[in-house]
Amino acid sequence: MRVIVLSGYGINCEDETLHAFEVVGFRGSIVHINDLILNPKQLDNYQVFAIPGGFSFGDDTGSGNAMAKKIMINLYDQLLNFISKDKLMIGICNGCQILINLGIIPETSTKEPEVALIENNTGNYECRWVDVKVTNKSSPWLSNITTLHLPVAHQEGKFMIPNNINNNYIGLQYINNKRLAKGKFPYNPNGSQNDIAALTNKYGNVLAMMPHPERALYHYHVPNWQNDIFKKYGDGYKIFVNAKNYFK
Repeated sequence: MRVIVLSGYGINCEDETLHAFEVVGFRGSIVHINDLILNPKQLDNYQVFAIPGGFSFGDDTGSGNAMAKKIMINLYDQLLNFISKDKLMIGICNGCQILINLGIIPETSTKEPEVALIENNTGNYECRWVDVKVTNKSSPWLSNITTLHLPVAHQEGKFMIPNNINNNYIGLQYINNKRLAKGKFPYNPNGSQNDIAALTNKYGNVLAMMPHPERALYHYHVPNWQNDIFKKYGDGYKIFVNAKNYFK
């Protein structure tokens, strides 16, 4: 099992993301976007494509927008071909914003996104731990998971979606004491419509999520880790294990 982790121009979570995949048994490579553009056929050597978090191009034209344009001009068809096969793709935080700006989630026929990620209701960069529930349990990334405790760290994480969007696209939703947060801050940290924290494509093999699973890989990442010092992994580990299990 091999994973390709994108890097370049302000993406800054590639090492942690690759480490998370390696912990569960993947072999992987961190590849700069320019190197991938020069040799897109290398995608054939990987089963998973990961776009990590960070601040690509400084978020100067909107979070994830400039990187999405670079990918759309140079690699759009190759990415569509990748996800049309029996493979997985994940975008985390800035990676989520890139996938949304690409219109890959949800799929469109016009290369124009139907979903937007806009500034948090607070107007602030929100960095905190949240609870989310799994809504799309058919996604390989989310199978056999009920809830997750994960950190978020973003300025533009508010999902705006069309009213007619299929609920099957909703991967994760923010919760408060096991119930939907109903937009209440800080349980929903950004005011996202329908408390959405992640979306999938219609097949579930592509996941765009705002929380950071790679930052909750080990139990000692969790704020209250002292309550169970013998526990090894945090909830983020479950996401990466599911990717491994998919290819067993």
